[in-house]
Amino acid sequence: MRADENQGRIIKALREIGASVIVLSQVGGGCPDILVGYRGINYLMEIKGPRGKLSERQIAFHESWRGGEINVIRSVGQAIKTIGG
Repeated sequence: MRADENQGRIIKALREIGASVIVLSQVGGGCPDILVGYRGINYLMEIKGPRGKLSERQIAFHESWRGGEINVIRSVGQAIKTIGG
């Protein structure tokens, strides 16, 4: 699996505001790209480019995940807004 080109920028920006980030993109099976912890809350984020679409595996993972929501993120601003930073 290759990471979307904006993944590095998004991870860097999240860490700069104090978030913890674990990269999950190599897990496979539709697992979201990153796990973000910020102010006591965990966020699963699938990072996509401006026109990127979820794969069939990603859609299946999202539909089966019962542990909370998964956010599809396309920009640094959207990632920061999602965690309330």
